Amino acid sequence: MTTTASSANTSPGTSSSTQTHAWSAAVQDEIAQAEHTPWLAGKTAVVAGGGLSGPEGGVGFAMAWLFSRAGARIAVLDRDQEAAQRTVDAVREAGGQASRFAVDLTDESDVLATVDRVLAEYGSIDVVGNSVGGGGITGIFETSLEDYQRAFDVNLGTALLLMRAVQPHMASGGAIIHVSSGAVEGRGPGLPYTLAKTALEKLCVGAAATLAPRGIRVNCIRVGMIWGAFAARGMTQERRELRAGSVALHTEGNVWDIASAAHFLCTPAARWITGQVLPVDGGGTVAPSAGQAGSSTS
Repeated sequence: MTTTASSANTSPGTSSSTQTHAWSAAVQDEIAQAEHTPWLAGKTAVVAGGGLSGPEGGVGFAMAWLFSRAGARIAVLDRDQEAAQRTVDAVREAGGQASRFAVDLTDESDVLATVDRVLAEYGSIDVVGNSVGGGGITGIFETSLEDYQRAFDVNLGTALLLMRAVQPHMASGGAIIHVSSGAVEGRGPGLPYTLAKTALEKLCVGAAATLAPRGIRVNCIRVGMIWGAFAARGMTQERRELRAGSVALHTEGNVWDIASAAHFLCTPAARWITGQVLPVDGGGTVAPSAGQAGSSTS
């Protein structure tokens, strides 16, 4: 099925009211439409950053969609309530159950209050998928301390505050997924975003060990060079093709590849997997072959 919504596409100096256009949520991917075992039936999945924010969709929306198809009730946590409502509408149109919750995930009191509201509506929290993140391209020596703090608040602090708020209410069998970036493997130039995502991965490993005695699993997905709402905002077709060619599989991933991994890790099929950072990156970036060392050039 295709669900249609409207979104404000605003360029600098332009009123959003004059730039509204319609687009379709990209749920035609075979992963999005596959029949899923109802592993999550009767469970509640909290998806942070789960709003549908662009025609290509994002990882948060894709997680919400797949969790719903697996039977879960979906609590969409997002600061952008229009985007959150588009996700809710898409899930409901497909026969699922979902509600939106406005929240600033960098504000501890707001996170705690929002978790209470989710519990009041759904009664439990069983799965958490967190795709919140972002950052600029200013280098580590040029970034202001305020922007450093912002990068860590958005990419690390949100994950910590969310886990601190939900974990007291989760039971054995619960699962938490965070989204990191393949940028953590790069050698530079250094960015506060990269440092914060590296710390996020360590947070996941530590949280997994802490929550393991209670039967709650925590894992992290390290996202490769996928096509989605974020990349679609500013990448040329030429750059897109060059990027895809640098991947080992010579293909471009998308948000459904990431959400599919998240879905698996949140089901009982992954019941013995915790504390892991899973790269979903098509085999990673490979350099062009320069020949075998020591081989003849004649």
